[in-house]
Amino acid sequence: MDIFNALMQGFATAITPANLLWALVGCALGTAVGVLPGIGPAVAVAMLLPITAKVDVTASMIFFAGIYYGAMYGGSTTSILLNTPGETASMVTAMEGNKMAKSGRAGAALATSAIGSFVAGTIATVVVTLFAPSVADFAVKLGPPEYFMLMVLAFTTVSAVLGQSSLRGMTALFLGLALGCIGMDQISGAARYTAGQMELLDGIDIVLVAVGLFAVAEVLYNALYEGRVDESQNKLSKVYMTKREWKRSIPAWIRGTVIGTPFGCIPAGGTEIPTFLSYATEKKLAKDEDKAEFGTTGAIEGVAGPEAANNATVTAALIPLLTLGIPTSNTTAVLLGAFQNYGINPGPQLFTSSAALVWALIASLYIGNVMLLVLNLPMVGMWVKLLKIPRPQLYAGILIFATVGAYGMRQSTFDLFLLYFIGLLGVLMRRYDFPTAPVVVGMILGPLAEAQMRNAVSIGEGSWMIFLQRPMSVTLLVIVLLVLIVPRVMRYRASRKIEMIEAPAN
Repeated sequence: MDIFNALMQGFATAITPANLLWALVGCALGTAVGVLPGIGPAVAVAMLLPITAKVDVTASMIFFAGIYYGAMYGGSTTSILLNTPGETASMVTAMEGNKMAKSGRAGAALATSAIGSFVAGTIATVVVTLFAPSVADFAVKLGPPEYFMLMVLAFTTVSAVLGQSSLRGMTALFLGLALGCIGMDQISGAARYTAGQMELLDGIDIVLVAVGLFAVAEVLYNALYEGRVDESQNKLSKVYMTKREWKRSIPAWIRGTVIGTPFGCIPAGGTEIPTFLSYATEKKLAKDEDKAEFGTTGAIEGVAGPEAANNATVTAALIPLLTLGIPTSNTTAVLLGAFQNYGINPGPQLFTSSAALVWALIASLYIGNVMLLVLNLPMVGMWVKLLKIPRPQLYAGILIFATVGAYGMRQSTFDLFLLYFIGLLGVLMRRYDFPTAPVVVGMILGPLAEAQMRNAVSIGEGSWMIFLQRPMSVTLLVIVLLVLIVPRVMRYRASRKIEMIEAPAN
């Protein structure tokens, strides 16, 4: 009852006209930021920090929260329509959503994305409301060995599920891991794989790689190999989902939420693991008649599940931020800075020292989810009209946005050369059927996995047995082995059965 009363007081604060206006502006701005490739919510929040210096702290936090989860909604739009993720979290959505758009089902893809985001965000907000302290207590018990094995599981799943073969998936993943090693070593400070270039000492920015591999590669590939696009592919047949698409989407939303929420609670960082795990789950569980749509005409489960996982993770990530003061992403790190600008230190005491602010912020999550649904669903038809823009002008616009976004990050000409080099690499990978998403996953999680591995071995005093001495770590290791072995055993048994059936006929 105490939680309920606190939440009602939070709603009383959040629904004041001024705070509602800040929430609306934040949601709208966040959606726009998510749509633009190369610009993320972290950059938007960082740029707007000085503007809100004299704004009431509660209104300011509600505003930044609106940008935070609004960007997750908006990121799916260009992923579906243009195969250009506004955020790395939307990479998985691009894989099936863009194929749905090309087969005339852009409206259904955008609708399942918006509704799935609302469902997952609302459920995750309930989790934040009810279980923030207890979930954070559990998360804090996980150590470096568990985090490292969690990332190994992500690597295994990504390389096994994406691409035409596991070998090609692994190759792409190791390319990403290699790119992630470029820069200064986290412990020794030594320069690694920089080829003497000062610009590479800080490593390669993940946004640069994501925009290069997806946006630039998409444009160049279409210019070099696709030629004239068949405009009939991009006709919109309907805006909302059919009964069958609802039936396929609802379980995917629930599964995505179940997968994403725990990952947001665990201070390991990133939405990439849950979105890829959700995609892998949907691909495995799809019925035989639906499985053929994956990678061809686009499967709606491949959009619904990852989008739900993405938004559940983003919302639940506020748990470690508020209760532990641990940011799990670039954006939550900037939000932490915003709290500290007002002299507020997130942590175990925040729910008592700044209870009014915390509960107003949580209440604004409920309000923001409804606002985003109202903002996004009626605009589905407008977003789909992007498909009617002539291809040359549209692709030229994408290149301009990508170039300006890449240059704007560090005002570096070197970054522009790197952007187009990565774009050409993406073209080659697409040409020879190598999946590009594992490259980005390897880059993001590689340095984190390396740091956790080193910490784990240090805890074990140099012994690798530390990974076998902790129950959770061993459990994750067993799951990794099952992911690697079981599919191959099943394929082998299936081929043996076919040979036995065909043998008597011969």
